[in-house]
Amino acid sequence: MRFDAARAVLQRAIGHKAFPAAVIEVGDSKQPLWSEAFGQLTFDPAAPPAAADTLFDLASLTKVLSTTPLVMRQVERGALGLDDPVSRDIPRWAAADRAAVTIRDLLSHASGLPAHRQLSAGGVRGRAAFEQAICDTPLEYEPGSKSVYSDLGFILLGFILDNIAPLPAQFDALRLQMGGIQDLQFHPPAIWRPRTAATQVKAARGGLVVGEVDDDNAQALGGAAGHAGLFGTAAAVGECARHVLQVLDGRTGVFRRDTLEAFIARRPGVPGSSRALGWDTMLPTSSCGAHMSPRAFGHAGFTGTSLWIDPDRGVYVVLLTNRVHPDASNDAVHAVRRAVHDAVIDGLA
Repeated sequence: MRFDAARAVLQRAIGHKAFPAAVIEVGDSKQPLWSEAFGQLTFDPAAPPAAADTLFDLASLTKVLSTTPLVMRQVERGALGLDDPVSRDIPRWAAADRAAVTIRDLLSHASGLPAHRQLSAGGVRGRAAFEQAICDTPLEYEPGSKSVYSDLGFILLGFILDNIAPLPAQFDALRLQMGGIQDLQFHPPAIWRPRTAATQVKAARGGLVVGEVDDDNAQALGGAAGHAGLFGTAAAVGECARHVLQVLDGRTGVFRRDTLEAFIARRPGVPGSSRALGWDTMLPTSSCGAHMSPRAFGHAGFTGTSLWIDPDRGVYVVLLTNRVHPDASNDAVHAVRRAVHDAVIDGLA
């Protein structure tokens, strides 16, 4: 079987407790080619087994499944421009050191903002307080001079989208227009909880986090934000990937091919950056491993999730895990991801 090597990598990872649960889906623009679940929803021996319909906190896959395509749609409609200054939509973003920062800069993580700030730990709650805190955060480098992956920039992008219509409502409309994708949404209903993979144990939030967003900043923003908050299955993420591949094949989709091509191309002029607009791109050191084509693009999430799409081969790989259970100290998923992607691509050769 062509995916036996990748299957063996995931079986070993489960045995070595890299994560309790994993679901993988590999597919092309027409259909899934391989889907399989591994492990259990937690490390408790009595925990339910992972299954094809297991839901995961998708973490930063929210950036490319929700925020980025929603920005693409608003750009196509003329409501937003990639070179619009952020201050046009976020008036508090007006200081001289950041006045020239654009939506393109936020998308490509070149805004000058630091990588992360746990604003919720300081009691920051709700949009107004987050907006003020981010706009008051000192920039760490000259905008456009390099790229530093930043949740804060995508939180601002979520606010910019919210100015047009509520982010969850825009996303619900998007997924319906992508064929009515199920099992992919913000604010997962209680009925999903029994089939949801647990994330961290957080004493400040009452213990084991299941069925609510693991990211504390997203939780302080009500569970839906530009950087995190989506929950979904591997199959649902795979449907999104197939839609992207269909658009790249020239078929009709929820955005134009030329728009998509612009967003998945590595942004020029930012030294040392692999970032496109929203998406990351392939480097031999990327989470996609070393065997994907140079035009491959994708993203990973803190909870142990990833999506990579190889347009030259016409394939995608969704790998969802809950590697942060019971805490985020276990980073074995990084090596596992690379090995899985390499084995998948080798199996497709």
